[in-house]
Amino acid sequence: MSERSGKRVDDPLAGRRPTSHERMSGQPWDASYQDGPAPWDFGGAQPAVVRVAAAGGFSGAVLDVGCGSGENALHLASLGLSVFGVDVAETALALAREKAAERGIETEFALADALQLERLGRTFDTVLDSALFHTFDNEERPGYAASLASVTEHDGTLYVLCFSDDGPDTGPHPVSQEDLKAAFTSSAGWTIATIAAERVRTRFHDANGAPAWLATIKRT
Repeated sequence: MSERSGKRVDDPLAGRRPTSHERMSGQPWDASYQDGPAPWDFGGAQPAVVRVAAAGGFSGAVLDVGCGSGENALHLASLGLSVFGVDVAETALALAREKAAERGIETEFALADALQLERLGRTFDTVLDSALFHTFDNEERPGYAASLASVTEHDGTLYVLCFSDDGPDTGPHPVSQEDLKAAFTSSAGWTIATIAAERVRTRFHDANGAPAWLATIKRT
């Protein structure tokens, strides 16, 4: 617990269990940022995110879930959008804040558990998940979809950019279109508008990146 304005503030990660990715790797997410750039941190915003933003796909208050060192959030904020980036890795958030200060971009970053986003106590018009969904296993995904629903305004838009199982040289934890459809159901408050073939840039693929899906999902 910490104190602010005379009120007790709960630990945003209280009760958090290691995710399936952390259990498989034997390391917390924060370790990925402690010895140089993380594998997915190639030094810029994902091209798919840049294209969606250029087409006017982001509006209102924007949440970047699993923002990492902040490249996507900072790109969106540089366009004049109000962006809130959250991650479970404190080292990543520190890097994001340093970048924001260096670039003179006003962006808010905070520690949060993607599986308990309701703790944020706020909602957003547009939500971005860039390369987080595929790190959750089948048992975690329904809870993650519910967590996202809790912070997405009705008729708001969620973009999920994730590794695809369709094509050679896939990234780790590739998922199928069926996996996306199974997680974001009408009963969970979602309607999938489109799932399109995309690419995800990483530090271990060439400039073309790895096969990906870009799902555009509406909150009902």
